[in-house]
Amino acid sequence: MIVAEVVRSGFVESVHHGIVALTVGKSFGDVDSPFFPRSSNKPLQTVGLLNAGLVPREEADLALMSGSHDGEPFHIERVRAMLAAAGLGPEALRCPADLPLGEAARNAWLRGGGEAEPILMNCSGKHAGMLATCVVNGWPLESYLEVGHPLQKALADAVSRLAGEPIAAFGVDGCGAPIFAISPMGLARAFQRLVEAEPGTPERRVADAMRAHPALVAGTGTEDTVLMTAIPGLLVKKGADGVAAAALPGLGAVALKISDGATRARVPVLLEALRRLGAETPEIPEVVLGGGRPVGEVRAVW
Repeated sequence: MIVAEVVRSGFVESVHHGIVALTVGKSFGDVDSPFFPRSSNKPLQTVGLLNAGLVPREEADLALMSGSHDGEPFHIERVRAMLAAAGLGPEALRCPADLPLGEAARNAWLRGGGEAEPILMNCSGKHAGMLATCVVNGWPLESYLEVGHPLQKALADAVSRLAGEPIAAFGVDGCGAPIFAISPMGLARAFQRLVEAEPGTPERRVADAMRAHPALVAGTGTEDTVLMTAIPGLLVKKGADGVAAAALPGLGAVALKISDGATRARVPVLLEALRRLGAETPEIPEVVLGGGRPVGEVRAVW
């Protein structure tokens, strides 16, 4: 199944195959075999943090814990504040040292003479939330990334419950934290449960925080932030290797994986999937540049 094609100067130069799960009785490709959703799992893990007793300083912190931030100053300041509220400093983070994910933030940091630091890593918000939850429960801090740690057991339970299926495999994500394999359909079900949960529940708190503070989920001009700003009520979280999950209350949810990991095919396919749910979506073209000017596009062909 072809789900997207790259057209340059009228010539189809490449195609991208993918798997798409829709919670409206439709699917494309194998939506029942497990895979690693990568960062699309983050909102589900944040629900697990709340279930484990986390009390955030403010609801906006839940958006940052659930996101993959660009490392802009307002992201980093909030991570520092989250850690400080738990009586911790950046040295407690066990994610790898990195530069800001966003190009503008990275260039500004390097111009200022900055170097890679764990707090700049795009998952530092998630790690700050994990550490704060450990503090609340008196759990060990040094080993919070081990799959057998009480924290990670609680997060795995939350992901499994929301997905409606057992965890198929455990892996290690790019940030060093455990990642839990579920099916694309399970991921779509989980996102639908987030947006359709009762107000005030952990699920709904996470969904509401992300939608109210989309810039904390990603960053200025970044995919998730742009989509949630443009489509009222949308919850969306991308993941590495061409993964995305999204949901709209009353319409359903979608989870997708571009098989070759192509990120530029992700938005056109996601927007088409949302249209198939019945959503009104804006035109957000994925432009192919040549010599600095538009010469083609990536489009969903299904």
